[in-house]
Amino acid sequence: MASSAASRNGAPRGGGGARSLAGGNLRSSSYKSRPSQLPGSTLRRSSTGSFAAAGDDGVPGRVRVAVRLRPRNAEEMVADADFADCVEVQPELKRLKLRKNNWDSDTYEFDEVLTEFASQKRVYEVVAKPVVESVLDGYNGTVMAYGQTGTGKTFTVGHLGDGDTASRGIMVRAMEDILADVAPETDSVSVSYLQLYMEAIQDLLDPTNDNISIVEDPKTGDVSLPGATLLEIRDQQSFVELLSIGEAHRIAANTKLNTESSRSHAILMVHVKRPLIRKSKLVLVDLAGSERVHKSGSEGHMLEEAKSINLSLSALGKCINALAENCAHVPVRDSKLTRLLKDSFGGTARTSLIVTIGPSPRHRGETASTIQFGQRAMKVENMLKIKEEFDYKSLSRKLEIQVDKLIAENERQQKAYEYELERMNQEAQNRIAEVERNFAEALEKERLKCQMEYMESVKKLEEKMLTNQRKHGSDGIIRNECNGEDQVVSVSDEVAEVRKLLQNETQRRKASEEEVNKLNTRMGQLMQSEAGGDGEILRIHQLLEVETQKKKKLEEEVMILKSQLLQLSYEADQSRRYMERVGSGNGLNGTDSPSVNNGEKAPVGTLFEQVGLHQILSYLESEDANVQIHAVKVLANLAAEEANQEKIVEAGGLTSLLMLLRKFEDETVRRVAAGAIANLAMNETNQELIMTQGGITLLTMTAADAEDPQTLRMVAGAIANLCGNDKLQMKLKSEGGIKALLGMVRCGHADVLSQVARGIANFAKCESRAATQGTKNGRSLLIDDGALPWIVQNANNEAAPIRRHIELALCHLAQHEVNAKEMISGGALWELVRISHDCSREDIRSLARRTLNSSPTFRSEMRRLRID
Repeated sequence: MASSAASRNGAPRGGGGARSLAGGNLRSSSYKSRPSQLPGSTLRRSSTGSFAAAGDDGVPGRVRVAVRLRPRNAEEMVADADFADCVEVQPELKRLKLRKNNWDSDTYEFDEVLTEFASQKRVYEVVAKPVVESVLDGYNGTVMAYGQTGTGKTFTVGHLGDGDTASRGIMVRAMEDILADVAPETDSVSVSYLQLYMEAIQDLLDPTNDNISIVEDPKTGDVSLPGATLLEIRDQQSFVELLSIGEAHRIAANTKLNTESSRSHAILMVHVKRPLIRKSKLVLVDLAGSERVHKSGSEGHMLEEAKSINLSLSALGKCINALAENCAHVPVRDSKLTRLLKDSFGGTARTSLIVTIGPSPRHRGETASTIQFGQRAMKVENMLKIKEEFDYKSLSRKLEIQVDKLIAENERQQKAYEYELERMNQEAQNRIAEVERNFAEALEKERLKCQMEYMESVKKLEEKMLTNQRKHGSDGIIRNECNGEDQVVSVSDEVAEVRKLLQNETQRRKASEEEVNKLNTRMGQLMQSEAGGDGEILRIHQLLEVETQKKKKLEEEVMILKSQLLQLSYEADQSRRYMERVGSGNGLNGTDSPSVNNGEKAPVGTLFEQVGLHQILSYLESEDANVQIHAVKVLANLAAEEANQEKIVEAGGLTSLLMLLRKFEDETVRRVAAGAIANLAMNETNQELIMTQGGITLLTMTAADAEDPQTLRMVAGAIANLCGNDKLQMKLKSEGGIKALLGMVRCGHADVLSQVARGIANFAKCESRAATQGTKNGRSLLIDDGALPWIVQNANNEAAPIRRHIELALCHLAQHEVNAKEMISGGALWELVRISHDCSREDIRSLARRTLNSSPTFRSEMRRLRID
């Protein structure tokens, strides 16, 4: 279908103006092109508030509504020049006034009021951005534009802003924020772009796909369009190109009110998938404008299009009216538009609506209708629900990849460390060998030098001695001729010469000794250098110890990842078996949990083989908090299997868990430890061990300190299991177990209350059995500790598990005649009568009737009150 000339020349949507009918060849509909811009400027900036958060009314799920005023277009400036605008906005008060006449007006309040000067960025931040942030957190979200034709809906929602980035609409800005937040390697973003034309859903990305069926999940009621094209988005540019393609295929026409009037509702669905939050969906809706035929001048096929648009908008208005008035029936199936928006109004999505209006007094009726629509939509409250579905396969695959990377990194570091150690050892050996060689050479040189000097000294002495002997021989001849006095002088000179020689030799000896001392000193220095080599080896050993610690740390991290992987596999296996039971009609009630198939080995059991129970228990004392948390989680999963409980207790696991409760303030450790103790407390032998080791006192202290509902649920479950042991009744009361159970009702969480009710029912059953056997005579310990008012108050609780346990507790308390008077004065008789008539379970009804008929006190009171 070809586009009209007026729609292709870039005329703004709010252009209005008369439609050209020359030649009579103007088609009634055409594929719609993108409008250029909405007139106006950003002269005024308003503060951006959290439009979609819980507002002043404190209702986070209520539909948030903003109103946006379009400035006058060229045609209105001429036609309405003598008339004032019919709308006056007060953005600071979030109000607008709709004038009836010159002196009277109606005032309306909205969540946000946007003037004609509001920028596209301002509109996005107050209307759509909080919804986009909720979608990234895992909620479904919807942003929808509603209003008369020509008031700027498509400009607000779908404008691309090719020439001016400041004029980009909600679709483009929303995708920018989504792509900026997701991680490309783990997350995925995909889109479908559709139009609802003449009650037929058509694919704007594949025009041949022009009749897509709506599929509704019979269990959840979720609506999907499996036949629509779903394309993955990697970057902003490809998304803008897809929008351009889709907008080119969207049907539009030229009317008297708008040169480019949308003849279909455009719906953009953005699907965000993440590893943990598996899927969430953002729906951006650009509704076709409502129009009055006598004003728009629609004829022929355009008239049929207008009828279809008005019918679908009327169906949407009826649904919103029914939701606003809390009607029992909401006519969702009257139109495909309302079926597609089922989750957006009255469902689980966070929804923002922007209604667009014009200032012209000629269209005051349409403006009033649009404002009324927005006012009714503000009364609709959705039940927000996070779309959190754990993708165990994806997470397991991610953890396996991480484990492989850590193992490969550990092997690489180990090889590098071994190579570096070998290199340093070789270098140290080379240095030591070089030092030894240099020392030996220096020592040999000094030895040869000393030997040469010594030989030279000896040779000189010998020469002197020969010289002295010759001289002495000649002197003897002379002395024979001389007198005896000359002989004495000659001998004295010889002695003096020898003494002088001896003195010189002594000095040389001292010099040699000093040289030896120097050599010894140098040798010591060389030895110290060798000791330095030993220091280098010592440093290498220290590095080796550091690397060993790193290796141990990596082994602990690998153990953590393996335990996480095994835990996830175990939970996935449990969930699969549970779903199989549900699918086969053997579903479990709210207080039971899926049991492990005896024919198969639970995945968590492989921890005994891969890690070892004693190793797991040793990790409970690790200095790393993460290691401790994962170790206690693994121990809790192991304790869930009865076959492992005896091994855990024998290995000291129960004592370790109680120590964790005593000394740890970390909420996660306390919660998981309490859950493991609750699993162990299902065994009667373990129950007595828990009491002997002071477990009830620790559980009572944890119940008083904890605020987290899940921790309180685990503690209440453990105490409830202990309440089922006949031998522990008095000890439970004396150590504060019953008061601890009653104290945990402050939380108000349904799961905690269910465990409290189960514990009271177990305790009352044990007391009833003891009274029947004659081992108990006094009043109920539950009544002594003040449990009766809470029991009566919750006997008709809306939650079936709580109500069933309380009904059983009342019947068991009433079986002991000594409790009858307190129960009558506390109002329990009326609840027993109700149970005997209205209880959904036949066995409890029969037990209540037998109890009332067998008690003289109850029968007497019933006769007095004339109760049948």
